[in-house]
Amino acid sequence: MQQPKYQHTPHLYTSLPTPFHHRQRRRQRLGCILGCALLILAPLGCISAFLLGYILFPPAPLDLVILGVDARPGQGYLTRTDSVMVLNITPAEGKVSLLSIPRDVFITVPGYGEQRINTINVLGEQETPGSGGPALVKTSLQASFGISVERFVRLDFDGFIALIDALGGIEIDVPKQVVDYEYPAPGGGIITIEFQPGRQHMDGERALQYARTRHQDDDYRRAERQQQVIDAVVKKLSDPRSAVRWPQVVAVVWSHTDTDLNAWDMLKAAPALLVGWPGRDTRVIDRPDLVGTSAGYAIPDYEQLLPWMSERFD
Repeated sequence: MQQPKYQHTPHLYTSLPTPFHHRQRRRQRLGCILGCALLILAPLGCISAFLLGYILFPPAPLDLVILGVDARPGQGYLTRTDSVMVLNITPAEGKVSLLSIPRDVFITVPGYGEQRINTINVLGEQETPGSGGPALVKTSLQASFGISVERFVRLDFDGFIALIDALGGIEIDVPKQVVDYEYPAPGGGIITIEFQPGRQHMDGERALQYARTRHQDDDYRRAERQQQVIDAVVKKLSDPRSAVRWPQVVAVVWSHTDTDLNAWDMLKAAPALLVGWPGRDTRVIDRPDLVGTSAGYAIPDYEQLLPWMSERFD
């Protein structure tokens, strides 16, 4: 008779957790917690140290000219400016000032006499292509207003649209109806554009139309609308919810604008700009700020303007 075969199954021995194992797991969990805390606190510590140093040793004031050029595709920067603004940031006092100079105002241009401000960029680019325009604008502001402008930002229509779109659009409160039956179309010719009063969201193309239109009123009101757009951009940048868009905005600044600002300049200016912006001083050179000449063009009333400017710009 055949004996049944038995299969021997090896015994598995398991050990119960010991106090040593508990301590080891607690150390592992503690290490993970400390590691995560360091990842969070290290950047916060760096930011806190930077801000403390910023308050104790604030950077020097910065005067910056912003040039919006009326460039067509392939034209480059050899063109007139649609917008000229001078921005001052004074970190030590938390002050921000913004001055708009409408395009038909004549100022003193070294080597050229009195010229319409929107032509200075062209004159400089003819002398030194690529950099002569901003350089001549800087020296002209110095000669006319005594402002020592350190930096410039120059952008064309495509750069403006890209910047607004990188922010996800902006919010503008339109104070009154705007209708322009002769707005220049991108491909040539004219189109009709219209803005109804009230708060509204604008993408890059729509914001450009709002900033450029002038046929309903004049260049002075257009300069006010351009300051509205700048205000909306700064407010959007300072909104913590927009932080995820900052890298894209920086990428647009580097790729779509012409500037002599470097990363350190931006880092020094940004905190004071964002903090001081709500209490900023703004001004548009308007008709009461101008005097006529025998040649039939308008120049700034320097006696009236310079006291205001000397208090806010270096």
